[in-house]
Amino acid sequence: MASDTKQYDDQPLNEKVCEMSKLVTAAFPDIEKICYEGPQSDNPLAFRWYDPEEMVEGKTMKEHLRFTVCYWHTFRATGADPFGGGTMIRPWDDGTESVENARNRARVAFEFFEKLDVPFYAFHDRDVAPEGKSLSETNANLDAVVDVLEEEQNRSGVKLLWGTANMFSHPRFMHGAATSCNVDVFTYAAAQVKKALEVTHRLGGENYVFWGGREGYQSIYNTDMKRELDHLAQFFHMAVDYANEIGFTGQFLIEPKPKEPTKHQYDSDAAACLNFLRAYDLMDHFKLNIETNHATLAGHSMMHELEYAGMQGGLGSIDANTGDLLLGWDTDQFPTDYYLTTQTMLVLLKYGLAPGGVNFDAKVRRESFEPLDLFYAHIGGMDAFARGLKIAAAIRADQAIENLITDRYSSWDSALGQRIENGSMGLKELEATMLKQGECSGNKSGRQELLENIVNRYMDKA
Repeated sequence: MASDTKQYDDQPLNEKVCEMSKLVTAAFPDIEKICYEGPQSDNPLAFRWYDPEEMVEGKTMKEHLRFTVCYWHTFRATGADPFGGGTMIRPWDDGTESVENARNRARVAFEFFEKLDVPFYAFHDRDVAPEGKSLSETNANLDAVVDVLEEEQNRSGVKLLWGTANMFSHPRFMHGAATSCNVDVFTYAAAQVKKALEVTHRLGGENYVFWGGREGYQSIYNTDMKRELDHLAQFFHMAVDYANEIGFTGQFLIEPKPKEPTKHQYDSDAAACLNFLRAYDLMDHFKLNIETNHATLAGHSMMHELEYAGMQGGLGSIDANTGDLLLGWDTDQFPTDYYLTTQTMLVLLKYGLAPGGVNFDAKVRRESFEPLDLFYAHIGGMDAFARGLKIAAAIRADQAIENLITDRYSSWDSALGQRIENGSMGLKELEATMLKQGECSGNKSGRQELLENIVNRYMDKA
């Protein structure tokens, strides 16, 4: 670890954005606060594009991006896969599921957050604290670790973007949680969400997320789909009611994913989620947390899912990661593709993001097992999004894409188009219009290749 940092000791840092903070720590003793050094830097432990205070479209990068570290992949992932055990070296972890180990891990996490200079983190309840022999013991364990999280938040200024309950890992949830065929499991899940909401509220969480990892089915032969969906909606209404009761005003989010671990999950994509929310009178209370790898599993692009959610007022937050084109599952890799981040930021600048954020729901590869790799991975992802933000803002400033779209749909700005859009014409009137006109006017070119060339041009300019 030391060899990767000390070789840059004499390299000047950007004093405008980084008052170097040499934190006294145990977990990452050779890592100083990660700072912005600019595009010319070849320091792997510095930002090349992410300057937190740089203004873009009237806000700082920090305000636009609201970077968030996920607790589960970053501090709980072991590197295990179906073919082998864990590989990760985590010197601060004693290998036990003790509360004391969990409390120590929480302090290490905040050291990481501060040195990476991120404003937010996110967690599942079972990420931060171990389960006990009963629900009451489990809740006590969680409270003991939350004491540390609260202390560290107050000390560091790092905030909780969102909390959630893990209702998919334990065997009790094999048939789902809110959609389980076992009423006792539904009841347990309700109690778990109650506690997770209380903890999220206590820590000032700005959102609360539901991911239905096992809310779906493996076989439709044994599934009463309507009953399960009715139960799921009832569960969400209970959560809304309890949030109101305790004064939690954060945004509720649902995270779409079509499959894994179930064959079919009810929150399969943005369209399915929004349809569900409308059908069960929940649109006023929920928005969506869109993840790149989940979008591609659903057969969509990230840009598609963001646009679909955004145009209907349902875009709440994002999980920033990517998959592998050669693999067919949810690999949760760190995003480093500037085209992906540019497409994402084009939509986020259009619709906004807060109170959501850019959460790195991504894990280092099994082969990247040293603690230092956690910094490399997050720095790369943060730089990729900062670069995407700058490129997207430049495209928007020149209206380089917008002007072509406006021209493509210009016929709808005619008197006929406006009358159709305002609802003042029906089929009879439209038939009469076309009988008189005789034939359609010529179509305009879609200019797809030109648009792709334009985006390529801005990759070099921004």
